[in-house]
Amino acid sequence: MTISSAGATLSQGPACPIPIDRYPTVTLAHGGGGRLSDTLVRELLLEAYGNDELARLGDGALLDLGSGRLAFSTDSFVVFPHFFPGGDIGSLAVHGTVNDIAMCGATPKVLSIGLILEEGFPMEDLWRVARSIRAAADEADVRIVTGDTKVVDRGKGDGIFINTTGIGVIDDGVDLGAHRISEGDAVLVSGPIGNHGIAILSLREGLEFETPIETDSAPLNALAARLRSDLGDDLHALRDPTRGGVASALNELARASGRGIQIDQSTLPLDAPVQGACEILGLDPLYVANEGKLIAFVAEDRAEEALESLADHPLGQGAAVIGHVTEGPAGRVIQKSSIGGSRVVEMLSGEQLPRIC
Repeated sequence: MTISSAGATLSQGPACPIPIDRYPTVTLAHGGGGRLSDTLVRELLLEAYGNDELARLGDGALLDLGSGRLAFSTDSFVVFPHFFPGGDIGSLAVHGTVNDIAMCGATPKVLSIGLILEEGFPMEDLWRVARSIRAAADEADVRIVTGDTKVVDRGKGDGIFINTTGIGVIDDGVDLGAHRISEGDAVLVSGPIGNHGIAILSLREGLEFETPIETDSAPLNALAARLRSDLGDDLHALRDPTRGGVASALNELARASGRGIQIDQSTLPLDAPVQGACEILGLDPLYVANEGKLIAFVAEDRAEEALESLADHPLGQGAAVIGHVTEGPAGRVIQKSSIGGSRVVEMLSGEQLPRIC
């Protein structure tokens, strides 16, 4: 059986274990720390994404992650609508934190899940989100080891907010970051940009396109690990261009590195439906959000090898070299247009697409 909701089609699988005849929606008592809280945690959340560590239900997790440096990241997810073409707030929350850790050069290991639920949120929707969290964690090969659940008054929470915190291990010798970016580095993107932002916008505004546009939300840790393995020390930096899109990510790295970055408009990978939607809506795809793409800075003489490494992975289909690092102007991103002109690509001012994650 499948359920189609607001443009997203998900496998329903087993029914929600919380008796709907008694509790069809989240109540304030589900966040009160008593019997209903215990029922929610044990019968729904642990059933959906529980494991031995999480089942201990302590205030934190005691973990043996081995030796080495750790990467630590946290993020909160408030996207609306909660279900969208190709994904939902649950899978997005897992992917977002897994990807932030992977961009540090780390292997994600464990996550915490914090849920803020609004009184009246449908229990069936919570069950779908919880199962999606479990599926996304399994796909990314991470364990959910601790968490928290709170319930707020009706009208004060927009249904559900999710906070995820993650820890990963960085292998000896791995050193990625803006400080490694060098003049001449090739700038690559792992595939077509803008899909996530346009998918959310089209659903939120009731827009219909001839070809459906789905989010690109996906875990990038395996793709990042492939690049590290194939390129070694010639992989200099990674970044996932989420809010603010490719333009904002490149500006952040240009400023942090003190280098200039030049990109070529003609090489930007765009799916035709996304390009058409951006033209109709007057949006610049450089500023549209992504949730399953990475930007890589690679030594100039390894660019083709990096491109092949990306293209050999399912999440690297459509990868492209989009530019290179220049000596200056320091901290500036310049785009060369398809007709030979150029423009400064500034940081995004305000929100082109609000609440995309």
